Amino acid sequence: MADTPEDRSSAEQLSAFDLPLSQLGYTAPFHWLALGWQDFRRQPGIGLFYGFCFMAMGWALLETYQRSPAWILWLSAGFLLLGPLLCMGLYQVSLRLERGQTPSLTDSLTAWRVRTGQLAIFGFALLILEMLWGRSALVVFAVSFDGMPELGGSLMRLLDPENIGFIISYLCVGAVFAGLIFAISVISIPMILDEQVDAITAALTSMRLCLTQTGVMLVWGALITLLIVMAMLPGFAGLLVAGPVIGHASWHAYRAAVGAR
Repeated sequence: MADTPEDRSSAEQLSAFDLPLSQLGYTAPFHWLALGWQDFRRQPGIGLFYGFCFMAMGWALLETYQRSPAWILWLSAGFLLLGPLLCMGLYQVSLRLERGQTPSLTDSLTAWRVRTGQLAIFGFALLILEMLWGRSALVVFAVSFDGMPELGGSLMRLLDPENIGFIISYLCVGAVFAGLIFAISVISIPMILDEQVDAITAALTSMRLCLTQTGVMLVWGALITLLIVMAMLPGFAGLLVAGPVIGHASWHAYRAAVGAR
């Protein structure tokens, strides 16, 4: 059953620094993954659709690298930013399942219509970060190499030990941006979908969660990274399942952190 305005009035009255956060245990991220797997099994068709989208993004990255290696750094940053927005449909599915409703692919694809303005603001903030990350990646590439190296579309040649300076620099820059994006988006988008909060309040609440319960969120971030890397190895095929499961699990991470009020 849909929530009434009265059900959400408390969220409207509280600021990002007043919203209560639940105390999370270090095993909580594993529980979120288990719940995400359950949601995936309940709606496998929708999950596989989004999983195919994630896999197609991986194929696009590989094709781009083979044709224009320098742009892979910018494009990979862009795709990492698209992930939280693409997961919006999966959050909607988990929300429907939680409420005892029947999800549909159309409903998940149009989830953004519920809070168009606030989601647009949040998406614009992510776009700014993507542009900064992309520009930083190209600067690292330009500084690390004397002109465009002949890599022949080979990822292993880019990761050659001779390029250790480039690898360290790019990983450091990427870690800063990836950490910032994770901090502001780990629970913000599902929060915007679920409650009458603005984009800034959601982002600040997400950052407050990461700052006050850093250990648990580092475990969650490490699990996401590990699963995605493992899923990418067999031709990105693992993203068919890992992508939607992580998306559903992220909804449960939000629920566990903020709770149902």
